[in-house]
Amino acid sequence: QVQLVESGGGLVQPGGSLKLSCAASGFTFSSYTMSWYRQAPGKKREWVAGITSTGGSTNYSDSVKGRFTISRDNAKNTVYLHMNSLKVEDTAVYYCNSPGARGAWGQGTQVTVSS
Repeated sequence: QVQLVESGGGLVQPGGSLKLSCAASGFTFSSYTMSWYRQAPGKKREWVAGITSTGGSTNYSDSVKGRFTISRDNAKNTVYLHMNSLKVEDTAVYYCNSPGARGAWGQGTQVTVSS
């Protein structure tokens, strides 16, 4: 059974930082790319960042490039999203996912950026 458990969200002021974690189980984590997505109220879910199976290559959406960093620890079956210089428009529920998850999604973690 595939499980994706996101954590680390919270309320932060503009310009602040957060580190999100996603613990995965039920598939061979180290064999798959991992990605972070987010969904803001009233908007479609959007892709934020991705990392290859070995962690050797990463990609980011233009909206977060230079501020967010994706990383992974294959020994812990965990992917991370380090978020710096947060903006109000980064407010959303954040999810991780992978082709290995075969369509399953976790509950997400809420990030709220507000003064």
